[in-house]
Amino acid sequence: MNELVTTRIRTTATRLGLTHLPSQLDVFTRRAEEGKLGYLDFLDLVLEEEAAMRDERRFRSSLRLSKLPHHKTLDQYDFSFQPELDPRKIKDLATLSFIEGKGNAALLGPPGVGKTHIAVALAVAACRAGFSVYFTTLDDMVRKLKGADAIGRLAGTLRTYLRPNVLVVDEVGYQPLERAEANLVFQVVSKRYEKGSIILTSNKSFGKAHMFRRTCARRRRNLTGWAWRATSGRTTS
Repeated sequence: MNELVTTRIRTTATRLGLTHLPSQLDVFTRRAEEGKLGYLDFLDLVLEEEAAMRDERRFRSSLRLSKLPHHKTLDQYDFSFQPELDPRKIKDLATLSFIEGKGNAALLGPPGVGKTHIAVALAVAACRAGFSVYFTTLDDMVRKLKGADAIGRLAGTLRTYLRPNVLVVDEVGYQPLERAEANLVFQVVSKRYEKGSIILTSNKSFGKAHMFRRTCARRRRNLTGWAWRATSGRTTS
């Protein structure tokens, strides 16, 4: 391939937004020559590589916008330290079918059993699958909603929690909510109902979780809820 043609290809690729092709053109042509690829196979190679790089950039951008505290995966979770937790239930959640159906998942259990790890791992998988994700603790969400309400900007702040496909709410029930705070949280829960998914973690049962004192009975049918009762073991939160 002469230099004039390669220059034209790089220029055209840049104009088309194919950002990976210009820097990898020599690599692609060498692989084509070594593999004796036909025209269609070569085109398929270039497009597959470009699509893979674009997906990776989108994934990295989604992770950055998600505000996740870390990017642990389910492969990093040690199920041997939580023998009462059925891995099949986690694998079922990891299919993300509940997100596709705009359902919710409740991860319930005592502190130190890895609820946050699993919630984040599901969120990372959701990002990889193309869903938008936002992570918050319940305390931080309530604080921001109260502050916005006080200055007349509640609607804008609510959109932060309503816009993503998946909202991860960590540490539900650690602190009791006042009536006004519970009403703000209820607005998020009710407005997301059947429009987006919530993954929540709590050290309370449904009957004791302050966030759901009034709302849980109305929403429980839409929760893909499960809990484990481990009382000890290495923390992975």
